[in-house]
Amino acid sequence: MWLGKIIGFVLGMMMLGPIGGLLGLLAGHYFDKGLVEMDRRPPQQELGQAQQVFFETVFRLMGHLAKVDGRISEAEIAQAESFMSQMDLSDEHRRQAITLFKEGSQDDFSIDDAMIRFQSRCGRYRQLQQILLEYLFYIAFADGELHSAERQSLEKIAAWLGVQGAAFDRLLQMYSAQFGFSQGGAAPRGSVNQLGEAYRALGVEASSSDREVKRAYRKLMSRHHPDKLIAQGVPEDMLKVATEKAQEITAAYDLIVAARAAEHR
Repeated sequence: MWLGKIIGFVLGMMMLGPIGGLLGLLAGHYFDKGLVEMDRRPPQQELGQAQQVFFETVFRLMGHLAKVDGRISEAEIAQAESFMSQMDLSDEHRRQAITLFKEGSQDDFSIDDAMIRFQSRCGRYRQLQQILLEYLFYIAFADGELHSAERQSLEKIAAWLGVQGAAFDRLLQMYSAQFGFSQGGAAPRGSVNQLGEAYRALGVEASSSDREVKRAYRKLMSRHHPDKLIAQGVPEDMLKVATEKAQEITAAYDLIVAARAAEHR
């Protein structure tokens, strides 16, 4: 989108010459960026429908992931209940979530059918796709490991969202590390192993510059901002999970910042 840039450049040149043109170009860039962001949000009349489809897809796919490795473990049941508790669902929504979870755990459940419906209502909105994967990884790691059947299902779901191969592997590492921070981490705080997990949680390398680390952190935090999530179609009573995710990301970032500060003392 170039309209804002063109108008900003022309007006800037007319008012302040070349310097004004550059300033106008910059202002136009942010204007165009805002229009693109608005275009990615569900129109108000479609928001309620997008929220309902997102809600249904999350819990059906969760039920499928819990059962796909053969049986639903106690850890997976506890994680699903914890997930519902974090969202502070109304009694009606909780009953609906349990019903959807059970539907997804049936032998005749189809990932393809669920994703066709999701994409038909929510496929335009990248934010919903990213949050959907986050919530599904949450249940997949419930028992502390990712079984091969769970991974295959996640790969199939991710492929529907355009995430495949190396991109899927990177997301898997990132979400696995973030989940570890929600559990307190397997390694002692400040250890080399946990510091490595912190970098993976932000999707950066230990060799990344301070600026790159901060940029990755801010991007992840922006993605989990409540106002942005609601505007993209995430139901309000599912925002608490995103808040916990933001806390995991912050814990990882704080660990990196503290470790780098210690190195320069």
